[in-house]
Amino acid sequence: MTALNAAERTATNPRPAPGLLLASQLVFNIGFYAVVPFLALVMTQDFGMTATAVGVVLGARVFSQQGLFLVGGIITDRFGPRPAMLVGCLVRICGYLTLALAGSFPLFLLGAVLTGMGGALFSPALESLVGQAEERRRDTSGRAPALFALLAICGEIGAVAGPLVGALLLGISFSWAALAGAAVFAVMTGVLWRSVPAGAPNRLRGTASSSTPPSSVTRREGITVMLRDKRFVAFAALYSVNLLAYNQLYFGLPIELTRSSAGPGALAGLFAVASVLTIALQWPISRLTTRIGPGRALMAGFLLKGLAFATMALLAQVPAAGTLQLLPPLLLVVGLCLGHMCIGPVAMPLVLDFARGRRTGIYYGLLASMGGCAVLLGNVVLGPLYSGATQPGPDAAWPWAVMAALTVLPAVGLSRLLPAKR
Repeated sequence: MTALNAAERTATNPRPAPGLLLASQLVFNIGFYAVVPFLALVMTQDFGMTATAVGVVLGARVFSQQGLFLVGGIITDRFGPRPAMLVGCLVRICGYLTLALAGSFPLFLLGAVLTGMGGALFSPALESLVGQAEERRRDTSGRAPALFALLAICGEIGAVAGPLVGALLLGISFSWAALAGAAVFAVMTGVLWRSVPAGAPNRLRGTASSSTPPSSVTRREGITVMLRDKRFVAFAALYSVNLLAYNQLYFGLPIELTRSSAGPGALAGLFAVASVLTIALQWPISRLTTRIGPGRALMAGFLLKGLAFATMALLAQVPAAGTLQLLPPLLLVVGLCLGHMCIGPVAMPLVLDFARGRRTGIYYGLLASMGGCAVLLGNVVLGPLYSGATQPGPDAAWPWAVMAALTVLPAVGLSRLLPAKR
C-alpha cells in the first residue's frame, strides 16, 4: 500500500518540491566547502607544491565541473534530472575518496577532476529543476522570480558550515575532511534516490508535446539551435568572467593569506564572512536588482568585483601587520560577494528567456562550460603571476590588476545582450 501511494504521488506530482531542491543545494555546499577551499593550503603548506601546480589542480577541477556542464546538461535533457543527480553524487564521492588518499600531484589532480565531474552532472540537473519551478512561479504568482536568490542563500548557509567543519577536521588531517565530504554526499545520494521522482520532467511550458516526433524535437531543441543563438553565446562568453573572478576566492585568496602570514583558520573565517554576507544581503539585493533591471544589476555586479580586485592590486604592494593584515583579503571577499549577489540571481533567470520554452539543461550547461574554460585558461595565466604575489611589492599587484581589467568587459557588454522577455 505504501509503495502504491508513493507511485500515485509520483504520477500526480512528477516535479520535486522546491524545498527539496533548496535543501539539496545546502547539503551539496556543506560537502563542497568542507574540502575544496583548503586544497591550495594543503598542497602548498603540507606538500610544498608550487602556485602553478595549485593553479593547474584548481583550474582542472573547475573546468571538469563548469567546463563539462554542457555535457551534464545534455545528459539531463536526455535521461532526466534524477539519474544525472544520483550519478553526480557517486562520482563526487569517488573524487573525495581519491583526495583523502592523495599525497602527490597526480592524485590531487585526479581527485579534483572527479570532484568536478560530479558537480558537472549534479548542478545542471538541479538548476534545470529550479528553472522549471521558477517558470511555474512566474505563471502562477506574477511576482518577480526569487527561487534562484533563495538557492544562493541556501547554498551559502551550507558554505558557512562547510569551512567550519573542514577547518575542524583539518586539525586532524586533510584526509578526515575529505572523508567527511564523501559521507555527506553518500547521505545525499540516499535522500535524492528516495525523494526525486524518476519521471521528473525537464521541459518548460510551451515546448513540444509528447506527440511530437523525436526527430522534430531534436531539430528544434538540440544543441545546434542553441549555438546558432549568437546573442546567447556572446552572453555566455562575457558572463564567464564572473566564475573566473569568483574562483579567486579559492586560488588568489589563499595566496593573499600566505602573503599576510595568516592560515587555515583565517581562510575558514573569511568564507564564513562571505556566507553570512550572502545570507543577510542576498534577498534585499535581489529586490533592489529587480527594481533597477538586469542590465544595470549586471553592470553594478561586475564593477563591484573589479573594484575589489583594483583595491587588492594597491594593498598587496604594502606590508601589513597586526589586525591590518586581514584588511586586504576582507575587502576582497566583501567586494566579490556583493558583486556575485548582484550577478548570479539576475543572470540565471535570463536563461529562461534565451531558451524560449526549450529544454534548459544545455543552456545552463553552456553558460557554466564557458565559465569553466575561462577559469582553466585564467588560472594558467594567473599561476605564474601569483608566484610573485606571496610577498609585498610591485609584482604582487599584477594578478589582481589583470582581474580588475577583465571585469570591465562584461560590465560594459552584457547589458547590450539581454534577451527579449517572453
